[in-house]
Amino acid sequence: MGNLLYIIAVILVIIWAVSFFGEYATGGIIHILLVIAIIAILLKVIRRAA
Repeated sequence: MGNLLYIIAVILVIIWAVSFFGEYATGGIIHILLVIAIIAILLKVIRRAA
């Protein structure tokens, strides 16, 4: 389950970066997805360190 969450988080960050730096107009939802992705990555790092 943890690996799947990490993969989803990485994909969300990539999608955000492409839409942020690309020519796509997405709106506010992509920023919410980015926050969720960062939280998932931080949880993964914290659990690995503990």
